[in-house]
Amino acid sequence: MADIKETRIDLAKKGIITDEMRAVALDEQMNAEQLSQDIANGLTVISRNILHNIKPLGIGKGLRTKVNANIGTSKDSICLETEMQKLDVLVKYGADAVMDLSTGGPIKEIRNLLMKRSPVSVGTVPIYEAIVRTVEREGSIAKMSAETLFQTIEEHAKEGVDFVTVHCGFTRRTIQTLRDEGRILDIVSRGGSFLVEWMIYNDKENPLYEEYDRLLEMARKYDLTLSLGDSARPGCLSDATDRTQIDELLTLGELRDRAVDAGVQVIIEGPGHVPINQVELNIKMQKEICKGAPFYVLGPLVTDIAMGYDHIAAAIGGAVGGAAGADFLCYVTPSEHIRLPDLNDVKEGVIALKIAAHAADIAKGVKGAIEMDNEMARRRKALDWNGQIALSFDPEGVRKKRDLVPPTESEVCSMCGEFCAIKTVEAALKKK
Repeated sequence: MADIKETRIDLAKKGIITDEMRAVALDEQMNAEQLSQDIANGLTVISRNILHNIKPLGIGKGLRTKVNANIGTSKDSICLETEMQKLDVLVKYGADAVMDLSTGGPIKEIRNLLMKRSPVSVGTVPIYEAIVRTVEREGSIAKMSAETLFQTIEEHAKEGVDFVTVHCGFTRRTIQTLRDEGRILDIVSRGGSFLVEWMIYNDKENPLYEEYDRLLEMARKYDLTLSLGDSARPGCLSDATDRTQIDELLTLGELRDRAVDAGVQVIIEGPGHVPINQVELNIKMQKEICKGAPFYVLGPLVTDIAMGYDHIAAAIGGAVGGAAGADFLCYVTPSEHIRLPDLNDVKEGVIALKIAAHAADIAKGVKGAIEMDNEMARRRKALDWNGQIALSFDPEGVRKKRDLVPPTESEVCSMCGEFCAIKTVEAALKKK
């Protein structure tokens, strides 16, 4: 059993720069001393459980915008092989982290297999398993005990999970605000809905809020990163940036301070469905209330009517949000709001949000970001097709598209053919 004496934050506060910090700094092309300071101040986290032997993942200030991809079973679709294939796909197309959201089948077995096979940071939502176990035994969400919830969280930590979503900021006060406000869509967070039912039927406070110090003590043992969940995130545009959402965010800001003081790394989770003109406001508000803590957003989706194309709606919001300061984007697939995603959905979702993250990095001036685009421009000028394809987000897909309608002249494409603008201008400029 792990039980470390000093966490990353503890060491960083002492000015100690670990090999892990140096490795992340080198990967991000930044100063290791600055990274250490940012970790000490809660502006950056390194997502890696001390029991998980993976490349450490840096998330936060001045770093590349990262992308997470969700996988996992439901009672309607239980196939461990398929979920592991999804893992392979998301890693292939550049996801920086994976979250297991399983609620059906052998949940523990799925997680253990994922831990063994994943080369990237792994996150989970322990309340899902706690509720599934309770419903199987007791037949009701309301009968879950606080002890079951905390035991499940520690079980995940012991198995090496790198970060966990814990819905600590949703309180009885937030429920009252929700009742008073009258949203179109009350709560769309699955973990949040479980807590709402539990709190109302038991007439008790959220145990993750009430016993937050117990959670912090647990997280310290494994240098487990807490991703403070947004139970009240808006599920439609009209509910965005309302009092219910802000009430929870204010509580998360307080919990962020307590975590950093205790030497525990935290990420703050955010919306959700947000009109495009409110995305930047949401990011800046979170950064102010939560003192610059890394911000993890689901998209956000900038329209409610993109069913079948929600990955595009999310990429738009993700690019705007990332440019405004969001640090971690959760992918959304074309199957969002419809069904469990398949392998192609996972691919499409990862690529869409990787594009958004890259666009955000260019806007933020992240080192190395614009250089990739400049290199693509040089390859295009040189009519270097192999070079262009290699720089793309989906080389195999690009090559297939090019081969489907091949050009008569190999150095151009079948769109312009002999009238290729690049080739025409290049030839003209060479004339005396």
